[in-house]
Amino acid sequence: MNKSINVLLVFLAIPTMVLCIFVGMNLPIEFLKTSGAQLPFRFEIFLTIGILFFVIILRRSTKRWMGVKMVSQTEKYKWNEAMSSERKNRVYLYQSLESALMLFAAISFYTVCKDAWLPATAVMFGTIDNLLFLFMGKFKNIYRVGLTSKAIVVADRDVIVLYYTGLRKVTMHQQTIFFDYIKDLQISFPINCIDEKNRTNFKNNLEAQLDRDKVFFSDDVKAL
Repeated sequence: MNKSINVLLVFLAIPTMVLCIFVGMNLPIEFLKTSGAQLPFRFEIFLTIGILFFVIILRRSTKRWMGVKMVSQTEKYKWNEAMSSERKNRVYLYQSLESALMLFAAISFYTVCKDAWLPATAVMFGTIDNLLFLFMGKFKNIYRVGLTSKAIVVADRDVIVLYYTGLRKVTMHQQTIFFDYIKDLQISFPINCIDEKNRTNFKNNLEAQLDRDKVFFSDDVKAL
């Protein structure tokens, strides 16, 4: 989810920056026979772009916060542990980079073109949300992996829910554990989310929730 959202934000940010340059610097737009400052409906265009930014960022934010709230209810889980230090450090790095890039984009939009105040505000909101999520993860230990009788929930900068219904095979390759379902569906998450000392307990609890006559475990997974 997070990767696709970031790609979407970049694809939206590039044309937004181009538009900001044309409008803010009053450059000629030959094919419309006008200039940036005289571009018709520019308020409506920036309004639409700003709303799109808000919708994308709010969707990601809502899913993140709901995910960490869900996995924080440890009493509802058969097994529930905080993310490994290795994984958390990587998440902190990615969150910091995302926040820095979003802050740069927000400042750039508004500096180049004051008419882009709404897209700049939306991206600044995303920056603040990212930083808050980072600090909560660092100081409140909200990044966790939980296992219930129906699914596995992995919640950090991304939220992954792996249900047991239709599960046919659990395998591992390098640092990723794969869950293969009927109809060729495959979902995965990095095994380094789970601290090494907790992996055997995780595997045992997972096996206890599944019908081993129907779900195949690879040797790598058995050896956890």
